[in-house]
Amino acid sequence: MAKIKIDSNLMARIKDAAEAAGYSSPEEFVTHIIEQELAKNETDDNDEKVADQLRGLGYID
Repeated sequence: MAKIKIDSNLMARIKDAAEAAGYSSPEEFVTHIIEQELAKNETDDNDEKVADQLRGLGYID
């Protein structure tokens, strides 16, 4: 497993947020947040591809 260095002030905020949200650990919280952000990016990329395909077919301008 890879390790990432995080500033101590940010880590304290992560620990507080993870506890307040009911995560079992700060690592679980960070993993969940990163997965959400990656999914958003992947969805945006897919939407652009579909729009490009529809433009190519002449369905949208």
